[in-house]
Amino acid sequence: MRAPQPRPHHRPRTGRALLAGLLAAGTGLAGLVLAGSGTATADVAPNVNVVANGDFSAGNHISPWTCGPTVTAVNNAATGWDLQGSPAGTDYANCSQSVTVLPNSTYTLTAAVQGSYVFAGVTGTGGTDPSTWSSNAGWNTLTSTFTTGASTTSVSVWFHGWYGQTPFTVDKVSLVGPGTGASPSPSGTVIVDPTPSQTASSSPPPSPSTSVSPTAPPPRKHLLTGYWQDFYNGATPQRISDVPAAYDIIAVAFADATATQGGISFTLDPTLSSKLGGYTEAQFKADIAAKRAAGKKVIISVGGQNGTVSVSNSTAAANFANSAYALIQQYGFDGIDIDLENGVNATYMSQALHSLAAKVGSGFVLTMAPETIGMQSTGGEYFKLALATKDILTIVNMQYYNSGAMLGCDGGVYSQGTENFLTGLACIQLQGGLRADQVGLGVPASTSAAGGGYISPATVNNALDCLASGTNCGSFKPGQTWPTIGGAMTWSTNWDATAGNQIANTVGSHLHAMP
Repeated sequence: MRAPQPRPHHRPRTGRALLAGLLAAGTGLAGLVLAGSGTATADVAPNVNVVANGDFSAGNHISPWTCGPTVTAVNNAATGWDLQGSPAGTDYANCSQSVTVLPNSTYTLTAAVQGSYVFAGVTGTGGTDPSTWSSNAGWNTLTSTFTTGASTTSVSVWFHGWYGQTPFTVDKVSLVGPGTGASPSPSGTVIVDPTPSQTASSSPPPSPSTSVSPTAPPPRKHLLTGYWQDFYNGATPQRISDVPAAYDIIAVAFADATATQGGISFTLDPTLSSKLGGYTEAQFKADIAAKRAAGKKVIISVGGQNGTVSVSNSTAAANFANSAYALIQQYGFDGIDIDLENGVNATYMSQALHSLAAKVGSGFVLTMAPETIGMQSTGGEYFKLALATKDILTIVNMQYYNSGAMLGCDGGVYSQGTENFLTGLACIQLQGGLRADQVGLGVPASTSAAGGGYISPATVNNALDCLASGTNCGSFKPGQTWPTIGGAMTWSTNWDATAGNQIANTVGSHLHAMP
């Protein structure tokens, strides 16, 4: 008998106090001063502003900016023509402009903005896409610097607000770097008198850059999902901003059941907040938005071993969809993860999830993390739920741990913690009706993260190769390959951090290098 270990997806569900925090309010408009640019040497491309109409002096003609319907040009006495955005619902009042750049060159984005939660960035750089934001209600200067990739010749400059926030104003947008011969004339940099409250958050910006920029990078084919613990159990406490960039989907664990059947709620755990030196709800929201701006997905997970959310009738299904949608709106989540380990009703949960997907619209993310027993047969409720929601399902990351030996798709019995266990059980889902991109391998981040079933990151990579291309297989080799295999998941990003981020560094980099 093995010694008991802390089990993933399990923790005491203690009462919580809502931690409300407001980001500092800014001061009023400090004067805008335009600084001239220097003269370039003869053998180096001169630094110019490659953004056209960045000061919006064309008035009502905001071309070549492409903006949403809630963005208009306004003429301010102090600053002249600006653009004003009025976020409404899921409309973030976004604008973007495609500009020509040189490869392997450094550019600096600058924008003067006024209003709470205003974001600016660049996508399609061929490297790390920069983004920044400020919640100061006064005027702020947002600045980001990046270097283009070896083959990058154009990028998209964007800015927008955030849902539920008041109107914002943008002026003096510039992207300064080597010109290409077809750039607008050089312009200077906007300088705003600093005040202590005009400090941008250390976190990157909120903002779904995919809805902002028409040249946003395509989604990755193979995804790494990690659960982020909203509680402390000995693993490294983290802010959302601490989660490594290798994680494509971050599942916030967990939502709480309410007294209303099917209803869920969420608040930050006070013990975790204390461990982090005070992590406020406002900081949590901003960190979520920052990850989204970087192209990541952040979702709310429902369940865990002690999660007892029950959706067993139409009323409960409606309650679930409505309460989940309220959380998505409140925190900026991209969707939901179903990790119910105390039973699931495929009929009514499917009803709830389709209703939720309809409310959220495009971009909705749905993941699942069933235990192995739930995916042994297409007749199981969890497998039936996955198939019933296949039209809206992103990925199923079954928990390949805490289960002992199980049957593989070939009828063989495989022990947890082995490559055969991963490939043999994944094969059941792949042959049972799910698309290959909807099947992921859920593994513990360390021996401390699970009661049993830990497997080394290198072996996880071998299993992924075996499923995708038939290489690096164990003694079991499936009769076919699935090049679009969905990816991998770990419990948890916190335990991964404790173990030196081996999942993020080893499995994440391998997934993202797979064709």
